[in-house]
Amino acid sequence: MNKTTRYVKLVVALLVTQAGLLAASARAEDKLLNEVVGFNGAILHVDIRVPGMVIGAVRNGETAVFGFGETAPGSGRTPDGNTIMRIGSITKAFTGHVMATLVAQGTVKLTDRLQDRIGWGLTLPEKNGQPIRLIHLVTHTSGLPREVERTPSPDDDPFRTLTPEAYLKALQGNPLLFAPGSGGLYSNFAFDLLAVALGNAAGKTYDRLLKDNVLDPLGLKDTTTALRDGDSTRLMIGHNFDGKTMPTARANPVMAGASSLYSTPNDILRWLAWHLDRFSPQGAEVRVLDHAAYVPRDGLSPVAGFDEPARWTQWRSAGSSWRPAVTAR
Repeated sequence: MNKTTRYVKLVVALLVTQAGLLAASARAEDKLLNEVVGFNGAILHVDIRVPGMVIGAVRNGETAVFGFGETAPGSGRTPDGNTIMRIGSITKAFTGHVMATLVAQGTVKLTDRLQDRIGWGLTLPEKNGQPIRLIHLVTHTSGLPREVERTPSPDDDPFRTLTPEAYLKALQGNPLLFAPGSGGLYSNFAFDLLAVALGNAAGKTYDRLLKDNVLDPLGLKDTTTALRDGDSTRLMIGHNFDGKTMPTARANPVMAGASSLYSTPNDILRWLAWHLDRFSPQGAEVRVLDHAAYVPRDGLSPVAGFDEPARWTQWRSAGSSWRPAVTAR
């Protein structure tokens, strides 16, 4: 649910193809913003030696976007603010935004049981008498594993076996690793189930729910769960750890909550600007719900799988509360 401030100034630095010259795709009137974003982007691109990159920032409502390298090997096309890329687990931040909207509308409650919202006609597992609730899914405290157990997919179609049937089978096998609410474990499985539950509660497909409650109100024209006609010409091609290009694989609808979104730097910056505008009356209640920290880390056991900048023990000793749910790759 909470977008947290780590997304605030620096947004999208997604890595792709061979090094190239700097291109300013969107320059703000704020010369200092341009200077800081452009210079640091150039240094970052050289330092991490990635084939291509887009970096963007928003400050006081102004945005700056700079691109480096190529969108695909040999394309000669420098990425810019309109370049489309798969944003991976930033998808979860959008799912949290959708949930906050439905809570503000009274469609769901944070403490609703997943059992009562998912609509799949099966009895969901519990552990130590604790059911999975929506708040557990969005804060990674559901007890579900990181991924749903499934048969391997072919390399060129990695999501083929990520199907509703795989989720149903896993849930019937009682996959809970700890009692919901008692520990924290990063989970794509949980966010996929959350999207299914939210769609069912609202009586819409999750795609339509996302569009109606987040994308259209904020004017995000290029954020989508699937590539549209013509999008491939603006697509930035991803690369694996071994440097090989990754397939542009279509995501199955069931994975819409965790990782399937595509977007552009310009859309992401517009979305971030809305989140940063904390005194705006537009969606004020949604922002409060979406940005709140719901789970203190002290007392959670286990705690694993989170991308934090310090050791958990350091955070505990500092007395910091855990702001979970969306900071992932």
